Amino acid sequence: MLEDWQYETLKAQAERRGRSMSELLREMLDASLGKEPSLTPGLEDIRGIGADRKASGRRHDEFLYGKNGRR
Repeated sequence: MLEDWQYETLKAQAERRGRSMSELLREMLDASLGKEPSLTPGLEDIRGIGADRKASGRRHDEFLYGKNGRR
């Protein structure tokens, strides 16, 4: 249970950042409890991944690593 001011503040921050309230709460708890941030990408990191109609599985190295497909 959150105090009204906590809920409103968290809701406003979540809206400004384009993230869920739950996600922000988990991050705050992790930071408070000393857990290292995850390096695993979240859903927000892959938003729009299918928006490029030119992208295909055959050319994945080009999209991941650059024009010649090498790092």
